[in-house]
Amino acid sequence: MLIGEVARRSGVSARMLRHYDSLGLVRPTGRTVGGYREYTVEDVRRIFYVEGLRSLGLSLRQIARTLDDPGFAPSTLVGDLIRRSEERLHREQELLERLRTVGAAEPAGWPDVARIVELLHGLASPNAARRQQAVLASGEPTSVPADLIARAVLTESDPNVAGALRWALARAGGDVVPSLASGLTATDPEVRRRAVLALAELPDNEATARLTEALEDPDPTIRRPAALALAARGVTEAVPTLLAMVVEGTNDVEAAELLGTLARDPTWADRIMSALVDELSTADPPSRIRLTQALAEMPGTIALPTLRRLTHDDDRRVALLAKSLSNLLSPE
Repeated sequence: MLIGEVARRSGVSARMLRHYDSLGLVRPTGRTVGGYREYTVEDVRRIFYVEGLRSLGLSLRQIARTLDDPGFAPSTLVGDLIRRSEERLHREQELLERLRTVGAAEPAGWPDVARIVELLHGLASPNAARRQQAVLASGEPTSVPADLIARAVLTESDPNVAGALRWALARAGGDVVPSLASGLTATDPEVRRRAVLALAELPDNEATARLTEALEDPDPTIRRPAALALAARGVTEAVPTLLAMVVEGTNDVEAAELLGTLARDPTWADRIMSALVDELSTADPPSRIRLTQALAEMPGTIALPTLRRLTHDDDRRVALLAKSLSNLLSPE
């Protein structure tokens, strides 16, 4: 077949076929008496091989090496193409996310765009100090895309950088609670914990509602900071978790202080006292010591009768501690 007919049948232009010939990629087996290129069936088959490999993303030079290599393994080639395509898609996805972030910030001019891009580069640094510096130097609160900071909070593992991000988030304004709240449903408990810590620094009612939901989390490392933040806001739903913290000895001093604060509400004083007494009746010795200490945090002298009873406790350490606390709380 002459080049024109091959071009019609293969869909490859005559110009490209000549280019293939000049590269030695697909050379026609013969020539006519007049010197025209003449392709055999095998030549045409090679043309289809070339086009097929081009459709997979190979360059012409790579195709030439592939077709002429007797040790060519298609599975190796396809695996390499998959890897490179995934890397390319990852880069494109990152670019798309950066563009969306810049667009969502509604920059007023190119200086704002440059500031956001600089922040993005800084947050992507493998160096924690560089990430922290990028956050602290991000400019006026209104120039920082709050949603970007919220997403960074959920992925940041360094405690110093995370603290800087939460600081920036509190200054940035805007409705960032939905972005943070999405972290509460993550499968990774560390992401859920980061979300709780960030929500704890936002004073609005929606953040409080999300923190209340976090009290139901199966992981105690998420429930505890949520309870501490909620109790500081006067949310009594935190009481069971605070009691558990006193019993377990995790942030027990802070939990006891907050139980005392919540007990200043007369409607909750008796409930909290009853809960402490109930725990005292079943807890192990170290927990009973902590629970006795927690009684001293109750407002006024409402814990005094219980402490006086505990001065006769079978556990000598509990009895001595109760006596000391009773003396402190007793009216002059």
